[in-house]
Amino acid sequence: MGKVGVPELFGSMVFDDRVMRARLSAKVYDSLRRIIDENGQLDEGVAEAVAKEMRDWAVENGATHFTHWFQPLTGVTAEKHDSFISPSPDGGVIMEFSGKELIKGEPDASSFPSGGLRATFEARGYTAWDPTSYAFIKDHTLCIPTAFCSYSGEALDKKTPLLRSMQALDRQAKRILKLFGKEVKYVRTSVGPEQEYFLIDAEMYQKRPDLVYTGRTLFGAMPPKGQELDDHYFGVIKPRVNAFMEDLNSELWKLGILAKTEHNEVAPAQHELAPIYSTTNVATDNNQLTMEIMQKVARKHGLVCLLHEKPFAGVNGSGKHNNWSMATDKGSNLLSPGDTPHENAQFLLFLCAVIQAVDDYQDLLRLAVATAGNDHRLGANEAPPAIISVFLGDELSAILEAIKNDTPYQGREKEFIKLGVDSLPKFSRDTTDRNRTSPFAFTGNKFEFRSLGSSNSIACCNIMLNAAVAESLKQYADRLEGAADFESALHELIKETITKHQRILFNGNGYGDEWIEEATKVRGLSNLKTTPDAMPHLLDEKNKKMLMAHKVFTESELESRCEIMLENYCKTVTIEAHTMVDMVRKDYLPAIEDYLYKLAKTTSLMKSVSGNVKCNYEISTMERLSELTDYILERVKDLEKSLADLKDIDSVVRSSEFIRDDMIPKMEHLRKHVDEAEMLASEECWPVPSYGKLLFSVY
Repeated sequence: MGKVGVPELFGSMVFDDRVMRARLSAKVYDSLRRIIDENGQLDEGVAEAVAKEMRDWAVENGATHFTHWFQPLTGVTAEKHDSFISPSPDGGVIMEFSGKELIKGEPDASSFPSGGLRATFEARGYTAWDPTSYAFIKDHTLCIPTAFCSYSGEALDKKTPLLRSMQALDRQAKRILKLFGKEVKYVRTSVGPEQEYFLIDAEMYQKRPDLVYTGRTLFGAMPPKGQELDDHYFGVIKPRVNAFMEDLNSELWKLGILAKTEHNEVAPAQHELAPIYSTTNVATDNNQLTMEIMQKVARKHGLVCLLHEKPFAGVNGSGKHNNWSMATDKGSNLLSPGDTPHENAQFLLFLCAVIQAVDDYQDLLRLAVATAGNDHRLGANEAPPAIISVFLGDELSAILEAIKNDTPYQGREKEFIKLGVDSLPKFSRDTTDRNRTSPFAFTGNKFEFRSLGSSNSIACCNIMLNAAVAESLKQYADRLEGAADFESALHELIKETITKHQRILFNGNGYGDEWIEEATKVRGLSNLKTTPDAMPHLLDEKNKKMLMAHKVFTESELESRCEIMLENYCKTVTIEAHTMVDMVRKDYLPAIEDYLYKLAKTTSLMKSVSGNVKCNYEISTMERLSELTDYILERVKDLEKSLADLKDIDSVVRSSEFIRDDMIPKMEHLRKHVDEAEMLASEECWPVPSYGKLLFSVY
């Protein structure tokens, strides 16, 4: 960063509120703020004035192009660059950018996933400026965050439904606050997504076709050391990784991304970055940028950043913890219990709204994080189970239990921890412990949804969470607005909600088999283990009814998303299967054959020298490798047959089920044999870098 300090660096490439206040007229600035803060309508005159200043600022900061930056249903971002130049009468050029260009773009919509909303010949689509998310400069290009829709107005992106869900929650939360005598401009959800990732050496990455094509290792035997000693977690950050992190922070801070915490994670070569909270749509934009910049900066350091949920079998996979809360324009966190949560009726009502939302729409939250990659991680004793439940901790659980039973709450005295060393400070003990096995945990003044995969867009889960909570709040407002005695009706509503939805509350060990038994057979919670199990529930009548009632999705948008997500699952696993076949036939079988030839040649030579030589190692290894070669060949033929059979299935639902039930078990079986062969063959004969080299080479 040289002599530039962090405060000067932060947001230097963002057309943020500081820049707008300094460059826009007071009238234009005030109009734009009303649009941002109160969901007002955009005036063309305001757009023209903003475009002029945005262009001048961008050009002054080295930008030559602009793009409408959007988030199609591919899971990554998209951009089409146009230069600012226009011809001038004297044969030169001038730099132009109009309000119309700021407000609307027209990318081709036919080549993005649409789930049937667009046919190949129907190409027109629109991008629309999102003024609530600041424009920024990346690679000499002014990036304007936008929504993306089809010619007929259906959302083809992740941002539009997210903004709709935020609007739905805002509308219902303000109704509730009004009942408590509070008038606010807006209620917004805020998110702080913790991002886990792996760093490996770029040269070794290029030697692994599975990593290049799929983002994860499809084969690989465990090295002698993994994460057993727990010595990597929060360990000293090694120089090469530290250099990457310093560079990454600098690039993120320039873009106004509040990168705050960095540390080593549990698995070797695994790390985490956590930001400070920001408004949900901004946090979503920032997280997409963070993942992109992580990969770009890693390359500069001779590294590759892996964002797959399970790049290495046998060690922890990577997730993304979605820390979610609600706050008003006055800065009041609606999930803050205060010093006496049992006396805070407003907090308890909003808490109940979240509990009810998670119980009523547990399937929506589960499918919002369902991907082929995350299927490897959920329920694997390193991440929450596929069963959705809520952790509240001891104090809140006791308060709700007292309300349910109409008994006085016996508050807990604040306790202090004493470490037995006079020079160390005494500090107060929190009223509850943390539970890292819970998929949805209350952590003081927010909920932490821990089931997201590391490569997921956080938009999907926040759409469902916002909408589900909005539905709970709507039911409460409808009931309480007509109540003759508000306090009595409020108490009865909270008590009734706790009683009805207590099954979703669980403070125990989510990793235990006994919890799965209790959750499914006693409590009746859903256990949607895989993407094919979960995704079709998007079209369940109760889910469609709720999402459409709050205008988060239309029916056609829901149908398209179910189609797209299942199709993505099928394509992802199919690419993995083709990669396995390719690697086995081109790399592994030839390598094993070469090693067998060396062993046979060595055995023959040794026996020719002395008939007393037993060659036990050579012969036993040859025999087992020869058996494995036959097994591997049979398994790869089985997989090839499944790939051929898959082409004859004309339904994406049936295709996903066939992949789950037929192909994936065959892929796992094939891997098992290849990994055993790796343990028997010499390292110099093996065609790809081992797990040991991949996981420990950065250090």
